[in-house]
Amino acid sequence: MKLCARVLFVTLGVSLLALSTRPLIERAWFVYTLAIEKPAAALPSPLAARRAPRFVDSWGNARSGGRRHEGIDIFAPTDTPVLSTTRGFVTRVGTNRLGGQVVWILGPGLERHYYAHLSRYGAFREGDRVMAGEIIGYTGNTGNARGGPAHLHYGIYSHGAAQNPYPRLVPPPRMRAIALAASADAHHS
Repeated sequence: MKLCARVLFVTLGVSLLALSTRPLIERAWFVYTLAIEKPAAALPSPLAARRAPRFVDSWGNARSGGRRHEGIDIFAPTDTPVLSTTRGFVTRVGTNRLGGQVVWILGPGLERHYYAHLSRYGAFREGDRVMAGEIIGYTGNTGNARGGPAHLHYGIYSHGAAQNPYPRLVPPPRMRAIALAASADAHHS
């Protein structure tokens, strides 16, 4: 009887351990799939605006303190939905001094996508998976944009270096077809 109880106890313990590590294993596998996937050459607009949002290629423009702008600004009315430009893994939802309310998403090729100056967040938390086109927040003017027009600061970082996202953003008429094609490719990989 004691041997049977031990076997049952060990089996139960192993089963509970497997259940508790399953999310960790699934996340690790998802990050691995992102690591081996190439970043998209073209990305859909990160804003769900009725009218075409005003994209400004402000990449590299001078900023206070001798900094350079490491992204682009996309202007739209306050609370315009901000969409993930790629499938990925939400690595941070929070605030910082310059960006105000921000969301970071780890995408294909382990690129980090940065969404800043949000007025509020979408229904995602750190550790959640997102698909391209899902709402991750809403445009605002938080951080060092306080008092200015509502917009989204969008940046991409690859291997620790900022990349200019402007050339990769697709003009609005084509964005839906490209987003759908990217989503279909992601489901087949």
